[in-house]
Amino acid sequence: MAAKRKAQAKKKADGETTKKPARSKHSAAKRRETVSRRIATKIAKGLAHPLRVQLLTILNDRTASPNELHKELGEGLSQVSYHIKVLRDFKMIEMVKTQPRRGAVEHFYRATSKVYVPSWVAALWPRSIRVTTSGAILEEIEVDLMESIEAGLLADRPDEVMSRDSRIVDGQAREAIEQAAAEFFERFERAGRESAKRLRNSEGGGETIQTSAAVMVFTSLKGRKLKVNGQR
Repeated sequence: MAAKRKAQAKKKADGETTKKPARSKHSAAKRRETVSRRIATKIAKGLAHPLRVQLLTILNDRTASPNELHKELGEGLSQVSYHIKVLRDFKMIEMVKTQPRRGAVEHFYRATSKVYVPSWVAALWPRSIRVTTSGAILEEIEVDLMESIEAGLLADRPDEVMSRDSRIVDGQAREAIEQAAAEFFERFERAGRESAKRLRNSEGGGETIQTSAAVMVFTSLKGRKLKVNGQR
């Protein structure tokens, strides 16, 4: 009996010596913060040029080659090719096919990331980059909207959404509004993935509707006028 107790005690002691120390919550939080910073830096650098924003916007809509993009945007082929390489290096686009073209090989790309700049990424940019990036996104929205109007597609369906509001809010509300915008795009992307799955499986009636969505949250001069006039 004494020998058995001695063997059990030795086994317990051996287990205690080989047991891995538990990781603290602090170290786990630090690792998450490090990963978040790496992702933020990647997105910030990837979208830190207005031409890359334009390219990523187009490649979210369809597959295209640098040759097609440089003609469409009126930019130099070498410049477009450089920014395509940057987007690919940051894994924001991927090559989907190649085609022989006049003794050369043309590469076609599509986006793997959406054109969405959350506040934690924008905070890493100087104001000059935020202005040029916002301008590039607004330009794409304008082109998309004007094409829809010219094609007679605006208000073609009763489920179209057009809304605008302006009000004075505090900093906490502004953060909540930004979060709501982020959640909308997450739901928009999820709905798109679910739709693509139904279409692949020939479910849901097979109807296809090219749909664009734009959300803007910005500091408004109208809001300042309301504040001056003491209105809410």
